Parts: sequence; C-alpha cells; structure tokens
Amino acid sequence: MKIVDARGLSCPEPLMLTAEALKNSDESVKILVTEPHQKMNVEKYAKDHGRKAVSTESGDGFEIVIE
Repeated sequence: MKIVDARGLSCPEPLMLTAEALKNSDESVKILVTEPHQKMNVEKYAKDHGRKAVSTESGDGFEIVIE
C-alpha cells in the first residue's frame, strides 16, 4: 500500500498528491490529511474516478484508504 502524508499541507496540495499517487497505481493508497475539508475533497476525488474511499479519524487528522 502506498502512503501519502499530506498532513499540514494547504489545499490543493493534498488533492494533487492524491491524484499523482493514484495515476499509475492499481494498489490501495492511504492518504493522511489534517482538515475535514481535505478529507471530503479526497473522498470526492476518489468517487469521481471510480474508486472506493474509506475514512477514519486518527489522532492528528484523518486517514483515507482508497481502493
């Protein structure tokens, strides 16, 4: 599983890193973000590109696993 640590980054960087990680990957990708709106943006991006996203809240933000 590829992991993208986008905690503390400003928009649109988490989304850009997510897009890059998913571009050439058939495996699951875990995205780490800090803010709720970043989580929603990453989830929407995954859905718009036919992928399933499962989110959990962690101590310092959110983990989104995109399959």
